[in-house]
Amino acid sequence: MIFKEITLCALVLLVTGFVSAQESKYIDRVKKIDHAVKVYLKANKTSLYYETTDSSKNENKHSWLWPLCAYLQATNEMEVLFPGSNAMKSAMKAVDKYWANTKPVPAYQDYVNKEKITTKYYDDNEWVAITYLDAYKRNAKKKYLKEAKKIYNFILFGLDSVTGGGIYWREKDMTTKNTCSNGPGILVALRLYQQNPKPEYLKTAIDVYNWTKSRLQSPEGIYWDHIQIPSLKINKDTYTYNTGTMLQSAVILYNITKDAKYLEEAKLLAKAGKAHFFKNKRLPNEYWFNAVMLRGYIELYKIDKNTEWIDFFKIDADEIWDKERNEQNLLGTRSEKRLIDQGAMIEIYALLAQAEQL
Repeated sequence: MIFKEITLCALVLLVTGFVSAQESKYIDRVKKIDHAVKVYLKANKTSLYYETTDSSKNENKHSWLWPLCAYLQATNEMEVLFPGSNAMKSAMKAVDKYWANTKPVPAYQDYVNKEKITTKYYDDNEWVAITYLDAYKRNAKKKYLKEAKKIYNFILFGLDSVTGGGIYWREKDMTTKNTCSNGPGILVALRLYQQNPKPEYLKTAIDVYNWTKSRLQSPEGIYWDHIQIPSLKINKDTYTYNTGTMLQSAVILYNITKDAKYLEEAKLLAKAGKAHFFKNKRLPNEYWFNAVMLRGYIELYKIDKNTEWIDFFKIDADEIWDKERNEQNLLGTRSEKRLIDQGAMIEIYALLAQAEQL
């Protein structure tokens, strides 16, 4: 009897030790990549960031907003791993410099406001709002909710009834409606509804979800890139992040409404996404798109605990660490290392670490 108890204790220690080892692996990677970002991609005198480590290949002096969105979300996930770290502070300070208080609706433009006047993209703004609403759920800082509401108002300006609904890709350009602007737009509305259950938020989310599904979902179940206006021609390029935002939207709609159809749609989309994108034990070579897709699979995993949704991301993430990392712990297949890639992989490793505890 004593021998059995000792054996059982040893087994428990072995299992918990294995989980801790997994956590340690991912968390160690997060720390190393973020340190490298601060050393090689941070423009310390301006509080901004560089696009890549090779200034000769950068179009601008500082990063576009889109790569910074990736790093902002990464810092949010670091705060989950390291409570009290205030990891978001530096990235938020940089993001603030992209705000354009211009008509018709103020929002973040795609480049540093004081350096030049550029374009406002609906998807760029949505990524910022998603991060802030994730952070607000953790710490209820008023700034996060305030900024997200501003962005929601900007999103509404890009939503109309042309083609039956949907959100344009960027301000003053009414030639395409993209999955990359509609999927995250749904998520912003859903997250706002979860914080404050106003019917208008849920209605917006469901309307845009239904439109995107009807217009841009392929027969195999994943999502195409965009619809052109006025020709209504569909661009059938497929990217992991488009499947990811729609998958996450479906799961959250199920969590809110308890309508089983959304969960069924999520599971079918998850199977289709894995089948389409995971080839020869690798995902496509755009880390950040894959990070956004992982968000959707994590959301589904929280419900059904099906490790199939997580394991293939682990395989890809380990391959990247082993084969696509330089001596400075910067990741990527190019000679110049990109901010967006570092942000993406911090997020992926942080999410995998969190998944071990679900």
